[in-house]
Amino acid sequence: MEKKKFYITTPIYYPSDKLHIGHTYCTVATDALARYHRLRGEEVMFLTGTDEHGQKIEDKAREAGVTPKEFVDRIVEGPGGVLDLWKLMNISNDRFIRTTDDYHVQSVQRIFKRMHDNGDIYKGTYKGKYCKPCESFWTESQLKDGCCPDCGREVQDAEEEAYFFRLSKYAGRIRDLLENTDFLEPRSRVNEMVKNFIDPGLEDLCVSRTSFSWGIPVDFDPGHVVYVWVDALSNYITALGYENDRYHDYEQGWWPGVNIVGKEIVRFHSIIWPAILMSLGEPLPKKCFGHGWLLLDGGKMSKSKGNVVDPYILAEKFGVDALRFFLMRTFPFGSDGNFSNELLIQTINTDLANDLGNLVSRTTAMAGKYFGGQLPGDAGATEDEQYLDQLYAQAREGGGAVNLALGFPEGDPVKYDVELIRAALELRDKYEAQMEAFAPHNALGEVFKVIQRANKYIDETAPWALAKDMEQNGPRLAHVLYNLLEATRICGILLTPFMPESMEKLFAQTGAGAEGRTWDSAARWGVLRPGTAVTKGENLFPRIDMDQAIQELEAAAEAAKKAALPDIELEPQLETPVDFDTFCKSDFRVVKVKACEAVKKSAKLLRFTLDDGTGTDRQILSGIHQWYEPEDLVGKTLLAIVNLPPRKMMGLESCGMLLSAVHTEKGEEALHLVMVDDAIPAGAKLC
Repeated sequence: MEKKKFYITTPIYYPSDKLHIGHTYCTVATDALARYHRLRGEEVMFLTGTDEHGQKIEDKAREAGVTPKEFVDRIVEGPGGVLDLWKLMNISNDRFIRTTDDYHVQSVQRIFKRMHDNGDIYKGTYKGKYCKPCESFWTESQLKDGCCPDCGREVQDAEEEAYFFRLSKYAGRIRDLLENTDFLEPRSRVNEMVKNFIDPGLEDLCVSRTSFSWGIPVDFDPGHVVYVWVDALSNYITALGYENDRYHDYEQGWWPGVNIVGKEIVRFHSIIWPAILMSLGEPLPKKCFGHGWLLLDGGKMSKSKGNVVDPYILAEKFGVDALRFFLMRTFPFGSDGNFSNELLIQTINTDLANDLGNLVSRTTAMAGKYFGGQLPGDAGATEDEQYLDQLYAQAREGGGAVNLALGFPEGDPVKYDVELIRAALELRDKYEAQMEAFAPHNALGEVFKVIQRANKYIDETAPWALAKDMEQNGPRLAHVLYNLLEATRICGILLTPFMPESMEKLFAQTGAGAEGRTWDSAARWGVLRPGTAVTKGENLFPRIDMDQAIQELEAAAEAAKKAALPDIELEPQLETPVDFDTFCKSDFRVVKVKACEAVKKSAKLLRFTLDDGTGTDRQILSGIHQWYEPEDLVGKTLLAIVNLPPRKMMGLESCGMLLSAVHTEKGEEALHLVMVDDAIPAGAKLC
C-alpha cells in the first residue's frame, strides 16, 4: 500500500540580516507538524526557503556596497544566516528554495506568460501607495492613519508603467473559498479577509515593476520585473517541478499542500495565491493556516523597532529542544503570544524540569536502585495483578484504547494502575485530534496531563515504601515501575516531533528500542521488554535559577548588541553651510599645557592652565576626565578656540574650548584631544 503523501510549507523568508525568535516560531511549528506526519508513517515533503527579490533588497545591497546577489548570498549562506539558524533549530526540511535559483526564475517567467496569454494579465499604469518594507500595494482607503495597515510604516506615492492581474475576476470564487470551505484557518482570519478585502471590492493587482531592476524579468517585455509576491508565492509549486525540469514531484501526488504562514501575509496566501492558481487552472492548496505573532512589550518583534530576541542566545543558554518546546507549548498557535524570558524559564522549570525531567529521573533511578538497572518484569501476581495481566494482553491485541471496567474498591492501589494505563492508552487519539486541528499547544497539553498523572501515581503507590519489604512487595513494585516506564515511553513518542534529540535520550534511559518508538506502539501497552537496561543518565532538563539566568541573558544580549555595531561610527557631517567670513571670526590657537588637575566635586571636568603665547596664562575647563588623566596631559601641545565668551563651570571661569574629535566605537563614545607637533610655538594661529 502506497504511503500517504503530505506536503507542508512555511513562507519563504525575506533574508533579513537579523533573524529573531519570531522567524523561528513559524518554522519550528511547521517542522513539528512535518515530524508528526512522518511519525504517523506518511511520506512527507517539507519546504522552506528565502524570498530574495524586491526593491528593499536592491536598496540594502546598494547601501552595503555589494550586488543584490552578493547581499542575499551572505545572509542566506553566511555565518549566522538562514541556513545556520535552521540547522541550529534542528529543522528537518526536505527541500530549500531560493527565489534566485535558475529553475524558479524560469518557472515564474512561464507562469507570468501563461497568465498573460490567457487574458488575466494586462498592461497599464500604476498610481497609488506602496509599502517598501512589506512589498505591498495599497489604495488610499486601505491605509490606516495614512500608513501601511500591515506594518504601520509610511507608504510612498508610486506611479509607473506596470502589468495588472485581473484579481477582481476571481472575487466570487475567492469569497466562496473563504466562506464556504475550511481552506483558511483559524476562522477569525476568514472574517478579516472578507471584511477588509472582499466586501469593499477586490481590485486588480499590480504585478510588475519598472522602477527598479532586482527581480525576475518579464521575458516578453524588457524593463519590467515580476512583482515580488507573484514570484514568492509561486515557489510552492516551482519547488515541486512545476514548469521546470529540476524536479518531477508536482504530478506525483505531492500537490496540493498545506501552507503555514504568519497572519500578516494571510492576504497574499488566501486571496492572491488561490486566484493565481485559478488563473493557471491548477488545484488550490488544501489548507492555509495563519498563525499569530510573538509579541515583545506589546508589539510585534521587528529589527526596525529594535525589539528582537536572539534565538542563538536562547538556544545556547537553555538548549534547542527546550526552546522548541516553549514556542509550541506556551502560545495558542492561531493567536498572538507575549514572549518574555521569565515565561520561557518558568515553562522550562514547570513542564520540563519538574514534570517530565522529574518523572524520568525518579523512575530510572528507582529501577537502578531496586532492580539493578533492568526493566522490571512480572514475578508472581496477586489476584488483582492477574487482572492487570489480562488488561495488558487486551491492550496488546487491541492496538488502541481499552474499555476498562473498573470495579475495584475505593482506595485499592490497583485502581491507580488502571487510571494511569487508561490515560496513557487514550492519549494518542486525543493528541492526534489536536495535531490534525493545527493546535500543537493543545496536543502538548494532552501529553502533559499524562505526565502529571504519572507523577501523581508515584506519590499514590509510594515505591520507596514498597521497597522496604522486597520479599513481600517486590512483584508489586515491579509492576509500579513498569507502568511508569511504559507511560513515559508513550509520552516520549508523542513528544518526539517537538523535542527530537531529548526524546532519543529519554528512550535510551528508559530502555525503549526501535519497536517502542513508533506511532502504532503509542497506542499499545506492554511494549517494553522486561530485562532491558534502564539507566538514570544525566538530567534531561535541569532546573534553572531564574534570577541568575535573567542576568546572564541581559548581559549576553547587551554583548551581542555591541558586537553587531560597526567598529567605528562617525557623526554625520552637517549640511548647513557656513560662510567664509563667519568661519574666519573663530580664533584657533596652539596652546601648551603647563598644568592640569581634576576639578573637585566633578567626575568629568579637568582644569587646564595653558600657555597661549600672550604671556598670560589661560584657564580652560574641559569635561574629558573619563578619557584622560590630568598628569598625562602636562606638556602636551593642543589646539583651542580662544575667542569664545568666558563661562562659569563649577564656580570656575573657562576661557575658550579645547578641540577634540569624537566617534562611537562598539557602542561607546570615544574622544581624542587634537594634539599637534611640539615644535609649533604657543600662540601660533590655525589657518
